[in-house]
Amino acid sequence: MGLIDSLKAKLAPAKDKVSGLAQQHEGKIQHGLDKASRVVDQKTKGKYSGRIQTSTDKAKSAMDRLAHKGNDRATGSSTPPDSPPPTN
Repeated sequence: MGLIDSLKAKLAPAKDKVSGLAQQHEGKIQHGLDKASRVVDQKTKGKYSGRIQTSTDKAKSAMDRLAHKGNDRATGSSTPPDSPPPTN
């Protein structure tokens, strides 16, 4: 067993726990992300509104994938992982 496999095996229970907590508190996390983005947008006086919104959307998407990861296994469907663009 390689180092990476060993680390994955040790971190699997923690990942499952985080997934469960994200699913349980999904609404609070979404609200916190919105609130944080509003505060940052106000502090920067709207200069980076587009970037802040994009980052918030990506964070919500990642949290959503994490929160619903367990449900995908139960239904048999899964979303493929994001892959980097091909290098030619």
